[in-house]
Amino acid sequence: MIVTFNLNRDIDTAAQDVRDRVATILRDLPEDATVPLISKFDNDQQPVLTVAMSGDRPLRELTELADKVVKVRLERSAGVGEIRIVGGLERAVNVWVEADRLSAYQLPVTAVRDAILRQNTDAAGGNVTQGPREETIRTIGRLADPRSFDDLAIASIGGATVRVRDIGRAEDGTKEQRSTARLNGVPTVILEVRRQSGANTVAVIDGVKSAIAAASGELPAGVGLTVIQDQSRFIHAALHEINTHLILGSILASLVVLAFMRSWRTTVIAAVAIPASVISTFGMMGALNFTLNSVTMLALVLMVGIVIDDAIVVLENIFRFVEEKGMSPIEAAREATADIGLAVMATTFSLVVIFIPVSFMSSISGRFLFQFGITAAVAVLVSLLVSFSLTPMMSARLLGSEAARAPGAAGVPRSRGGFYRWIDAGYERVLSLAMRHRGTVALLSLGVILSAIPLYGTIRQDYLPANADEGEFFVTASAPQGTSLAKMDEILRAIEQEIRAVPGVRLVLSTAGGGFIGAVNDGRAYVQLLPHGERVFSLSRMFRGFFRGDPGAGFRGNRSQLEVMQEVRGRLRKFSDVRVAVRNIAGFNIGGGNFDVDFVLRGPELHALSNYAERLRARGESLGLIDADTTLKLDKPELRVQVDRARAADLRVDPERVGTAVRLLVGGDEEVSRFRDPSVNEDYDVQLRLREEDRADPDAIGRLYVPGDGGGLVRLDSVAGIERVQSASRIDRLDRQREVRLRASIAPGYALADRLAALRTEVAGMNLPPGYTTSISGRGRELERTFDEFVWAFGLSIVFMYMILASQFENLVHPFTILLSLPLSVPFALLSLRLSGNTLNLYSALGILVLF
Repeated sequence: MIVTFNLNRDIDTAAQDVRDRVATILRDLPEDATVPLISKFDNDQQPVLTVAMSGDRPLRELTELADKVVKVRLERSAGVGEIRIVGGLERAVNVWVEADRLSAYQLPVTAVRDAILRQNTDAAGGNVTQGPREETIRTIGRLADPRSFDDLAIASIGGATVRVRDIGRAEDGTKEQRSTARLNGVPTVILEVRRQSGANTVAVIDGVKSAIAAASGELPAGVGLTVIQDQSRFIHAALHEINTHLILGSILASLVVLAFMRSWRTTVIAAVAIPASVISTFGMMGALNFTLNSVTMLALVLMVGIVIDDAIVVLENIFRFVEEKGMSPIEAAREATADIGLAVMATTFSLVVIFIPVSFMSSISGRFLFQFGITAAVAVLVSLLVSFSLTPMMSARLLGSEAARAPGAAGVPRSRGGFYRWIDAGYERVLSLAMRHRGTVALLSLGVILSAIPLYGTIRQDYLPANADEGEFFVTASAPQGTSLAKMDEILRAIEQEIRAVPGVRLVLSTAGGGFIGAVNDGRAYVQLLPHGERVFSLSRMFRGFFRGDPGAGFRGNRSQLEVMQEVRGRLRKFSDVRVAVRNIAGFNIGGGNFDVDFVLRGPELHALSNYAERLRARGESLGLIDADTTLKLDKPELRVQVDRARAADLRVDPERVGTAVRLLVGGDEEVSRFRDPSVNEDYDVQLRLREEDRADPDAIGRLYVPGDGGGLVRLDSVAGIERVQSASRIDRLDRQREVRLRASIAPGYALADRLAALRTEVAGMNLPPGYTTSISGRGRELERTFDEFVWAFGLSIVFMYMILASQFENLVHPFTILLSLPLSVPFALLSLRLSGNTLNLYSALGILVLF
C-alpha cells in the first residue's frame, strides 16, 4: 500500500499519523498476520553501490561468505544504512514431510510443527540463591546437529513412537530459491549497498570500497568481488565538469578581456572572479546544509559563465576611467565602481529574481530544483560582492602606468584605436540605421517574438532528455504468468547472450525472479557499456589511434547508448512470448516505476479494465509507444482449495485450520524453530514443508489430515475440493477504486507530451462507459505540472524584474524598454532545439530561464 501526501505535509508527522491509524485496527487482523511495517519513501533507499561476488564455490557457500564475511565488513563502514543480498541461496534446516506417510499415520502437520517447536528450545529457569552466591538456571534443549531432527518424537500410536524419520527426513540444506543472479553468465551473489539518510554519497562509497579491499583478503582463493554500479562516478564526473568549466571559463573570459582591453593585468583580475565567486558559493551552500549533488552542481556549471559578468562590467569601467580620464588606479577604482554600482546591482538582482521563483515551485520537480534556484541565486549575489570588493581592490593594486598612458597620436585612447575603432564605427552605423527606421525595427522585433508561437508548436516536449548517454541501462523481461523460476532463468540466459553479442557492451548483470510479491516470472538485466571515450568519437581517441599507427580508429565502431539500446531492442524481438522493455536509468526518482508513460484506467470491473488496457497496448506501436505492458494479468494459474462449509461444520473443522495446514505443507513455515550451528556460532531457520513431488500433486495434498475441534482427524478432501483456476496476478486500487496501468517507453522520433495527447485521443474514441475514468501518472503528470509551474515562474520573474527596474529608473515606463527585449531570445532558443532535434525538457527549460 502506497500513501501519497500533499508535498506541503511534513512526512515525519504524516508517517506517525499513519502508524497511529494502523495501530487501531491491529486487533482486527488475523492472528497469523504479520505486523504492518510503515516506512517512508526515501531516495536514500536506492542503492549507491552494487557489488557482485562470484567464484568457483557452490552458491550456498558464496551466500554464506557474502552474508557472514563481506556484509559484516561493509556494514561497519561509516554511513552505510543497509546491505541487501540478492540472488543468494540461504542456508536452512529443512524437514521434508511425505504426504503418504502422514496419511498412513493419520497425523496432522501441526503435530509435526508443535513437536519440533517443543523439543528444539532453550528456556530460562530463573535464579537460585545460596547465601552470598546466586546462579541462573537454564534448560538446554536445542539440537546441535541437523541430523538430530530425524529423532524427534512426534506422537505415540499404538504404543510405538512416531519420529520425524518415520514421516520424512531432515537435511542441512537451503531455503527455496526464488531468485537467481549472474554476472556475464557466471552465477553470482549481489550485495546492494544503501546509505544512511543524509550521509555523503562519495564518502560512503569510498569507505565501502576500502572495506571491499579488506574483505577480499578474507575470502578463499578463487572468490572475488566486483563493483558494478557506482553512483559516485557520476558525482566525480560532474565535479570534473565544474573544474573544466571553471578553467575554460576563466581562460576564455580572460582572452576576451585581453582582446578588448589589451592588458595582462586586467586579464588576471577578470580571471580571478570566476573561482572566487564559485568557491565562495561553497561556503554559503555549507551554511544552508546543501550538498554537492546533481542539482547544485548543475547550477554551478551554468553559473560559471554568469558570475564573471559583474566583474567585467566593473573592471571595464575602472579601466575606462584610468585610460580616458587619466585617473590613478586607486581613484578610478573608487569612482568607477560608485558610478556604475546601481546599474550592476539592478542587473544582479534581476538575475536573482529569475532563479528564486524556480526554488518555490510546488511540484516534485520543484522540490528537486529548490537547491538549484537557491545555489544559482547565491552564486550571482556572491559575484556582486566580488565585483564590488575583490575586483576594485585588485584593479587599484594591479592597474599600473601602462593603462594611464597618454592617448595616441590621433588623440584616441589605446583601447579605442585601430581595429576597435572600426568596431565602434560599425556599431554606430547599425545603431543609426535602427534609429532612422524605428518602425521597421519594432515590426521586425514583434515578428521575431510572435514567431515563438508556431515554433513552440513544432518542438517536442519531454520530461527528461531521452538521448542521455550515461553508459548504462536496464532490460526487463516478463514471461507469461505461471512460468517457473527455472524456465525464467533459461529465458534470461538466452537474453543475456543476445545482449552480450552487441558491440559496445562491457558487462551484463542479470537477476531472475525476486519480483513484486515474490513473482518468479520477471527478470532484469543491468547493462554497462564500454567507457564513453572508447565507443564515441573524440579527439583524444583519434589521437591515440594516430599514435598507434591507426589514424582511422577514432572513426570506427562509434556507438551511442541510444544506438546500443535500439540494437538490443531489435535483437530481443525474437522472444515473442516474453514482454521485454529497454529503459534508461532514471535521472530523477519521482516515485513509482521508471516508465516514460504511466497511463491509469480506473473502473469497477477487472475484466473490462484488462480489455481496455490490452486494446491500448495492442495499439502501442501505432501510438508511438514501445515496450508497452499492463499491470493486470488475469491468467495467473492457481490451485484453489475450496472449503465445503456445510461439510466442514458437520465434521467440526474450521476453515482456518484447513488454511494453516495448507500453508505449512505447501508454502512452508520459516518460523517453526531455529537451529544454532556451534561450528560457526550462527542461527538458521528450521523449515517444515511437504516434499517437492507431493507439493506438485493436488491429490496428495487432499489425502492429508487436519485436526477437528473434537480432537479427531479429518481428511482434507473430505471438507475441501482442489480445483485449477486462473486469477488476477495482482489487484491495484487507487482511492478504493480498481485500476490498471499501461506502462511504456516513447519510440524514437516522438516525445512524451505528444504521446500522452495521442493516448487521450485514442481513449476518447473508445467511448468508455460511465464509471470508468483515466488519468496520467508518473513522469507524464510531472511533465504537465512542471511546465505549468515554469510558466508561472517566468511570469513572476518578469514581474519582479519590472519592480527592480522601476525602482532603478524611478519610472513606470522605462522598464518595458528592457523587458521587451527579453522575449527576443526565446524564438532562437526554440529554433536551436528544432534544428538540433532536441526536446523541450526540464534541462532545456532551465537553459531558457537562464537567458532571461
